[in-house]
Amino acid sequence: MTGSGDDSTDGTSGAGGAGRPLRIAYSPCPNDTFVFHAWAHGLVPGAPELDVTFADIDVTNAMAERGELDVLKVSYAVLPWVLDEYALLPCGGALGRGCGPLVLTREPGAEADLNGATVAVPSERSTAYLLFRLWAAERVPGGVGKIAVLPFHEIMPAVRDGRVDAGLVIHEARFTYRDYGLHKLADMGEYWEDTTGLPIPLGAIIARRSLGAPALRALAEAARTSVRMAWDDPVASQPYVLEHAQEMDPSVADRHIGLYVNEFTAGLGESGYAAVRGLLTRAAAEELVPPLGPGALDFV
Repeated sequence: MTGSGDDSTDGTSGAGGAGRPLRIAYSPCPNDTFVFHAWAHGLVPGAPELDVTFADIDVTNAMAERGELDVLKVSYAVLPWVLDEYALLPCGGALGRGCGPLVLTREPGAEADLNGATVAVPSERSTAYLLFRLWAAERVPGGVGKIAVLPFHEIMPAVRDGRVDAGLVIHEARFTYRDYGLHKLADMGEYWEDTTGLPIPLGAIIARRSLGAPALRALAEAARTSVRMAWDDPVASQPYVLEHAQEMDPSVADRHIGLYVNEFTAGLGESGYAAVRGLLTRAAAEELVPPLGPGALDFV
């Protein structure tokens, strides 16, 4: 594993040539480091070597739109802009139930309080923000005011300190927002599950189509094996997880992993794909994202 942490790229290196590591970007969040621990450390038999960049989801979404790197963890919401160049892998990502983004405020309030409000979001291409836009169109008819994009770990302090009126949070924030004295105004996951009955698609693993079908299948198998190895020996990944978890309490890291790494991480399956199609089809109907082309989500 090469852990450069460098967000820059020329868009050409690591393109799957013989002996050349695959360049991959994923977040330092516990679910990603847990999932990729075995693969990133050369423990998955036959898997290609990885050159790892750690980056916030807003950064990886932008990387994908620019066509950088070979494999990336991105928001499902960004797929309509990148699927010409990248294929969705059927495993390794984050999708589930009871794990949706939350809207937080300093004081208890009502949905109408967001009329004209400044809301911090983790990325304008994030699934969280897409869900928020669908929710707000129904629940905040007057419309919110300004949207401020902040790294996810800066959102709760910004709400607490009054720099924004509300924050849309992801990841472990659902376990820790009370530590900041904040209140839950709405749960985007509850909204999605109540209105569709489907699980919540959050983060996807994509790989460059130009690597070719055999390589893409090998990457999917490597990701799936890495997940299963993490489940088989969860203690093995703990140092890697905590090293990158931004001083997170180990118990919070464990809860984070337990929520976001589930059966859909090992394989999307029929209901997982239905959730992704449902979100992107609905968003396209509202003209929030471009429509998907025929077979855009199909894996090789």
